[in-house]
Amino acid sequence: MQNETIKSPFPVFDGHNDTLLKLEIEAIKGSERSFFDRSDNGHLDFVRAQEAGSAGGLFAMFVPSNPQQDFSRPFNPRDAVNFQPVPQKQALDFTMRLLERAERIAADSNGAVVICRTPEENLSAIENGQLAISLHIEGAEAIDPQFYQLEELHKRGLRSLGLVWSRENTFGYGVPMAHPSSPDIGSGLTGAGRDLVRACNRLGVMLDLSHLNEKGFWDVARITERPIVASHSNAHSICASSRNLTDKQLDAIKESGGLVGINFHVAFLRPDGSFSRDTPLELLADHAAYLLDRMGEDCVAFGSDFDGCMLPTDLGDVTGLARLMEVLDARGISSQVLEKIAFRNWMAALEKAAA
Repeated sequence: MQNETIKSPFPVFDGHNDTLLKLEIEAIKGSERSFFDRSDNGHLDFVRAQEAGSAGGLFAMFVPSNPQQDFSRPFNPRDAVNFQPVPQKQALDFTMRLLERAERIAADSNGAVVICRTPEENLSAIENGQLAISLHIEGAEAIDPQFYQLEELHKRGLRSLGLVWSRENTFGYGVPMAHPSSPDIGSGLTGAGRDLVRACNRLGVMLDLSHLNEKGFWDVARITERPIVASHSNAHSICASSRNLTDKQLDAIKESGGLVGINFHVAFLRPDGSFSRDTPLELLADHAAYLLDRMGEDCVAFGSDFDGCMLPTDLGDVTGLARLMEVLDARGISSQVLEKIAFRNWMAALEKAAA
């Protein structure tokens, strides 16, 4: 008999997961499963989400450099094959498969899952107990230089885009997953990257700066007319990974009215940067407290990286959200602030992006 999952005291709208990729890779490898069946595989499915109080979030459409890699094993950040450039057509084809998978999930759900195109639709889905999917692209390789595909994907529901993953593309330069390392690695945005920022502003597509190098970050900060968002990154002052944000970057995000989604990946939480599941949730609370102190209660949210990272054992999967909330509560974070971190700050960020 399974232990009963404790539900989070607040609905949790999460800033980043790789569940669509996880499901697609399993299908490629001949072990396809339904999103609607409770599974011990991966971090997120519909049943566990409902049990845990997950209200959905930003579902990433990410194209791996090496789709044939063994995703049952920890990701190897030192293997160059995992960071190879991806041609635009290959990226677009794979992105469309992930988009169609999301659309099938919504169509097969009898209204229980909704692809949300406006902030109002996200909030309505949360209030109605539906699972809200807001579509996100992680790494813009699928986008052509003329932005025709950006327009088409926007029509299909795309509302958030990360210019790069941790590799170079037409638009800019991603940071490696290195520790200890500064994010100040490589050049800034290309001309196409600067144009993409303006195109996303025009369409109301939120720009996500997680994975972008520091010079690119400052290029976006200068160009964008919208708040700066990093959907799944942590505090570099605690964990000196190149994937985390320096104090100067955190200050710029606060000044812009943006937010940071706390990443649950152990190597971005731990001061030693190691891949160890034996990572206490108090370390995640350390990052939350640091971000709250530095940026304020309106600028912090969750960006779990479910199905794309190694989670602390005490969290396990989406059903550990209530345990995380208990740890944050014990740290002295008020219920009002926890509610903002859980979902209200993401609602505000999506509204600002679409304005």
